[in-house]
Amino acid sequence: MVYETSSIDATLSAAAGANPALHAELKAAFLESIDRQVDLMSRSRCDGNWQMAGMRLRAIAASFHADGLIALADEATTGAPGDPSIIRRIKAFIGELRNPL
Repeated sequence: MVYETSSIDATLSAAAGANPALHAELKAAFLESIDRQVDLMSRSRCDGNWQMAGMRLRAIAASFHADGLIALADEATTGAPGDPSIIRRIKAFIGELRNPL
């Protein structure tokens, strides 16, 4: 997971430059966006809503070069709506982003 965090931080640093406040703001916006999509996925009970939230999650992850999250979003979109296993794995991934070792 260290690689994932450093990849995301490198992307944020490229966007924010030497501005730590902007870096923090961009990271917060990233985490808020992925939290929102995971919440939508958690509440999805139909294929359409599940797919849309999964595709949005993938797009957000791709924009920040979060390869692990891209893979999880891809796995989710091919699975059953509301699959608790993939939701748990995505939430664990997000938790590691929030609190890297």
